[in-house]
Amino acid sequence: IHALHRHFTGGGIHFAAPSQSKNTQELDLVRGALQMMQGLSSSIFYWDNKESHFRFKTGIYVAYFSQTSLYGILEQFSYAATCLQLVDMMLSKIEKPKSLPPTLRAFASCTRTWLNMMRNYALTEEAKINSSTGGLTPTILGLASSLSRSASLKLLCSGADYLFQIVYGAIAGIYFKVDSGVPATHVSVHILNHLYVKFNEICLLQGGQEDAYKMLLYILVGTLLPYIETLDSWLFQGTLDDPFEEMFFVANKGIAIHDAEFWEKSYQLRPANAMMRKEENWKDFHACPFFIKDIARRIISSGKSFQLIQHTPFSSHSEGSQEFSDSVHNLAGLSLSEAFCISVAALIDHGDHIGEHLWRYENKLPGAIKDIQKPTVDGNSQSHKFWQILLDDTLSQKRNSGSLFTAEKCSGVMQKLPQSYCHENPTVTVCQSILKEIPDAWSSLNISQAFCLPPLNDESLREAISNDDGRSSIAKGTDYTSGFHFGDGEYLRFLEDAKTLETLLPFPTLLPRFGEDLQISEILPFHNNSTVSSKILSWIQNFETKTNLLPSVILQECLIFYIKKQADYIGRNILRKLLHDWRLLDELGVLRAVYLLGSGDLMQHFLSVIFNKLDKGVPLDDDFELNTILQESISNSADNVVLSSADRLVVSVAKNPGSSEDKPQSPSASVTTPRKVRGQSSGMDALDPLKFTYKVSWPHELIVNSEALRKYNQVMIFLLKVKRAKYVLEKSRKWMWKNRGSAKSNRHWLLEQKLLHFVNAFHQYVMDRVYHNAWRELCEGVTAAGSLDEAMEAHESYLQSILRQCFVVPDKLGGLIASRISGILGLALELYSVQQTLNGGGGGMPAVRSRCGKEVERIEKQFNECMAFLLRILSVKLNVGQFPHLAALVTRINFNCFYMSAEGGIL
Repeated sequence: IHALHRHFTGGGIHFAAPSQSKNTQELDLVRGALQMMQGLSSSIFYWDNKESHFRFKTGIYVAYFSQTSLYGILEQFSYAATCLQLVDMMLSKIEKPKSLPPTLRAFASCTRTWLNMMRNYALTEEAKINSSTGGLTPTILGLASSLSRSASLKLLCSGADYLFQIVYGAIAGIYFKVDSGVPATHVSVHILNHLYVKFNEICLLQGGQEDAYKMLLYILVGTLLPYIETLDSWLFQGTLDDPFEEMFFVANKGIAIHDAEFWEKSYQLRPANAMMRKEENWKDFHACPFFIKDIARRIISSGKSFQLIQHTPFSSHSEGSQEFSDSVHNLAGLSLSEAFCISVAALIDHGDHIGEHLWRYENKLPGAIKDIQKPTVDGNSQSHKFWQILLDDTLSQKRNSGSLFTAEKCSGVMQKLPQSYCHENPTVTVCQSILKEIPDAWSSLNISQAFCLPPLNDESLREAISNDDGRSSIAKGTDYTSGFHFGDGEYLRFLEDAKTLETLLPFPTLLPRFGEDLQISEILPFHNNSTVSSKILSWIQNFETKTNLLPSVILQECLIFYIKKQADYIGRNILRKLLHDWRLLDELGVLRAVYLLGSGDLMQHFLSVIFNKLDKGVPLDDDFELNTILQESISNSADNVVLSSADRLVVSVAKNPGSSEDKPQSPSASVTTPRKVRGQSSGMDALDPLKFTYKVSWPHELIVNSEALRKYNQVMIFLLKVKRAKYVLEKSRKWMWKNRGSAKSNRHWLLEQKLLHFVNAFHQYVMDRVYHNAWRELCEGVTAAGSLDEAMEAHESYLQSILRQCFVVPDKLGGLIASRISGILGLALELYSVQQTLNGGGGGMPAVRSRCGKEVERIEKQFNECMAFLLRILSVKLNVGQFPHLAALVTRINFNCFYMSAEGGIL
């Protein structure tokens, strides 16, 4: 019979009902279920430590329920209670250590608050059952049906599983499954990213997810607050207050603000560990939350710029000095976390975007609210909005925060009650309302009025111990009201000490009132970064969601907006310092005059001396001699005012020029290197070992670093080669002018004119494109920059531009063009060498003149080959629209279509 019963009913309704004595009282069943929701065991429900699950006893019977239906209902309650209990256990493990990273502590605190709120729903329902005086008995079916009707009980069961998923995904995967050596930054980033992803998922679901949305909003906002406070101190004070190293960037304490590497190495992105790289699949491998990843470098740069501004204050004549000093905070006096919380409340409650209104640093606190309270259709102000009331109250309390509670106000004869925080006795702060109600009791509450001990009558105690009838000679009472056993002087000092103690600790016997679920923000006076956030979080627990906004929208409007505004604000001020106080363009102008040889006769004497040395075959290997010549050239120049001091520019000679990193690497060999001067100290390569170092002053060295000086030096060496080619050609022309009557000299003259025309045309191209046009682009880029990073990018683009236009960049096309240009410059030296031979003692010998004539023919042939190759490459690139800056070079070297026709044919 039992086998057939189980087959057809699945173990459900029995053929015979159990006896009345075996039925379970439904009142006990309902109470047990509600107590289980609160994490408590009962006679029916118990916690299984082995399985980590709430169980219920077998043999539970209810008259109108089959066991299958009853167990199905009880399983729902036990599963929800198990989820809440597991959350409680995980939070207890997290909260066990004394020192926790702020983000993890905030996450645990917010989750604990939400867990307690859910359990309080069960407690409230149990209290209703216990206080019910009616004849209706609560049933388990009624409790189950109320889950779908009552919002609180619905949140209790449906939210339990979701809360467990949030907590387990946020901390179990990274905090419990690995050793305790997980860096705090990785724990924090994992928690924030997990909440962000879960928030996105819940927003995509349609309907019925209001409670889960509110839960995630509460936990995300509360967990973000420590992170935002650290960003606040970094962006608005220039201080990295991160003792637990949670932030996505790390400070290098070995780099001081005066170091040249301050901008590049003082604060850097913190790399993610291997576990986070695998789990998050990040491309950059940086420990940074998703929502600020795009502006992470901008945040770091803004804080460093703030430090630079603080370290070198504005000069008295600077336009932005007063503006920056008067506005440490640009959020109407609010901190970043306070602005974030109020903006969240305004956005999710009424869809109000208040960022632009709060971001008005010129507004003072008394009038900052007036622009935000917009009139309604009927003309009435919308002051009933929660966020407006809170903002108005916050700004009012910030205005009054200057009236601090001092020790003088705490004296026994105080005339009025303090209105702010009492650091000496927090109880006085909490009990201000009580003290206002009983001013007559202030005197009796002071310590000096009740410092002496009252009479100690221990007669009844003595009788109980000794069991005498009072016949003992021992005094029946001890009275200390007449004073202690010391002299009058000591007694007076005691009274003075009592007065001093009363000043330091007023009202020592005062106790605050007790209230259930009393918010700390309601009893304590206003405190930055805590009062507003506490009120907003309490409000989120009870508000009704209207629209499920995406977390990206909330964070963009309520947090990222302010970060970008502050970054722009700091950027404008650092650029103002760059251009006015630090005079960046003047310093770059000095580099332009020195390294681009545009300073008139500043380097004229130096170049003449070293060119003559190279003509004589004297190697340039004496640093002292070269620097002496350089200092003489600068001192005797009419442009010596360009340099504040002559010793700021130093020249040195590399010992191994072939392996020097300063020498630009060409991908193709110079196929037209002159035969006679190749490898000799007097050739064009003799200038490569020279290295000119300019001592850049701080803070300009943040922009013009060692790498930038290396690029400047490459351009200078190239221009020196052009200068030397021009120098030897002009010197050769003087010699040929003297011998212009001979037939041979006419051929030399034509070749010399071709070479000189090319060198002059190329030099003019360099001066137009590099010295003037590129400089104008640099000035425009620096002026239009919005931050120090953008100014650096403009300078780097300027360097790349002059390197590219001088064909010093190590790319294939640049190498081909540079090899032919270097070959032509080398041909100028070869022609000069031929002319030296003709002007020497062997110029009259027929064999020497014949050999020189053949050499001139070879030089001319190589020159024509180089010109044809150059014009073909340049014309092809110009035809396809690449390298438009080369059009000026083609026009100059092919003047009047001398080498190539307008149709592109080589003549």
